[in-house]
Amino acid sequence: MTQDLSYRRILTKMGYYNYQRGLIYHHLDEEGSWNDHLGNCRSFILKAIDNYKPSIVTVLGSGWLLDLPLAEMTESAGVINLVDIVHPQEVKDQVKDLANVVLKEDDVSGGLIEEVWKKAGKRTIFSRLKTISDIEVNEYKPGFNPGMVISLNILTQLETLPVKLLIKKSKVNPDDILNFRKRVQQMHLQFLLKHRAVLITDCSEIIKDNSGRSDEIPSLLADLPDALVTQEWTWNFEFRKSDFYRRKSVFKVKALLI
Repeated sequence: MTQDLSYRRILTKMGYYNYQRGLIYHHLDEEGSWNDHLGNCRSFILKAIDNYKPSIVTVLGSGWLLDLPLAEMTESAGVINLVDIVHPQEVKDQVKDLANVVLKEDDVSGGLIEEVWKKAGKRTIFSRLKTISDIEVNEYKPGFNPGMVISLNILTQLETLPVKLLIKKSKVNPDDILNFRKRVQQMHLQFLLKHRAVLITDCSEIIKDNSGRSDEIPSLLADLPDALVTQEWTWNFEFRKSDFYRRKSVFKVKALLI
């Protein structure tokens, strides 16, 4: 599936293309700081595939394929579905000759992007939303057999740009936003629990300033399910290229085999 022109306009207005490009630029700026995290993701995924030996694998949030051992996966899985809201042209070029890799463009948050845009996108400063409780948060329903599902560093990211728009277009308080984020995460986990699955997600962000002060901010709001295997590590997200305020950022990450 390829998104139609009207949907692509929504993605442009919500900043999805800039967000996607920003991730690859950030990775390049970090000059290798992400390598341990990316290696841990690939290793965990390969162990999961070796354990379950699936004929079909579906990757939710395939992105730039940085954290996905795609070459190794093509040798052991019959069909690999790479699902993302939009695939970079570089990724399309990379997989075009891989016969068992299928690119699918879909909103894995269950239609949240279109729902949020419909309710809030055209609001102005004079007509801001008074509540976000009527925004529907639905479970993702793929129109195909997903086989083993891999949720790859997206659980806490599904909400990012919808929340940014809602903060701009509504009068809701921080607790309402937290509840909304939690609902989004819970729906994603609900979908994963219906399948054999790998979940890799950040749980919190540790920010340290140049004075040595450190703050930990939770990014995971929903309860994680029980898992057959769990692994934890840290991701040096903003480590070499600190931000304008000279802060460094590290994520605590968990990987689960469900």
